[in-house]
Amino acid sequence: MSIAVVTDSTAYLSPEERKRHNIYMIPLSVTLDDGVFEEEFEIQAEEFYTKVREAKTFPKTSQPSIGKFIELFEMLAKDYDEVICIHLSSGISGTYQSALQAGNLVEGITIHGFDSEISCAPQGFYALQAAKMAKEGKTSAEILETLEELKRQMRAYFIVDDLSHLQRGGRLSSAAAIVGGLLQIKPILHFENKVIVPYEKIRTKKKAMNRVEELLAQDAEKYERIYAMLIHANREQEAREWMAKLQEKFPNVEFSLSYFGPVIGTHLGEGSLGLGWVPEIKK
Repeated sequence: MSIAVVTDSTAYLSPEERKRHNIYMIPLSVTLDDGVFEEEFEIQAEEFYTKVREAKTFPKTSQPSIGKFIELFEMLAKDYDEVICIHLSSGISGTYQSALQAGNLVEGITIHGFDSEISCAPQGFYALQAAKMAKEGKTSAEILETLEELKRQMRAYFIVDDLSHLQRGGRLSSAAAIVGGLLQIKPILHFENKVIVPYEKIRTKKKAMNRVEELLAQDAEKYERIYAMLIHANREQEAREWMAKLQEKFPNVEFSLSYFGPVIGTHLGEGSLGLGWVPEIKK
């Protein structure tokens, strides 16, 4: 049985990665003052943050239409028997549900949905693992079982500079945003039950970064090998400096660098940082 892997643009996999691993991508969109843009295709992260700084209105995001999924699935049905769809958390977007609905409308191919319950580089990590396993000839059941195991082990924390982006976008309660703003808190956030919630409230960004390092250190002591993803919102230099420090401190952790693109950047805001990691699963 031939298996295709589909994800969405919030996995922020490069075109080279998608091509190399044969991963198909459905874009989400962002609405700015001068139009609606499909991220990764029509607008890139750096251009987005520049536009937002000059914008008169707050950007909005939108999920792909069911029609986009139907079109892709019908194309894939010509060459594949099954599709594994890996999408951003169903708690912050309807993208996952749209993929499942579209799958029920397309004949000749079986669609398996995987709710990442997260987004960005951790979501991309799932897609890469699924694609590698598909290439190795693993069944869809074996791939989905591995993804569920990875999900149980995945840790990811986000540090935002300005809570107002999450509050305006409806991804964090107004009360949490107001309290954070008054106290100049740089909270550490994470996904819990598919939505973004505060993990700890920290007074400064540096202290928040140190706290995330402590959390990584706890797992680095327990596991022989860990894969980690450092994510930034238009702060590549800061992210690279942090990654260099972490690489020296944790030799058993393999780091990669990623970014918050337009859709997720709309909700987290420029200057945000994230760190996610998962231990290697022994096969």
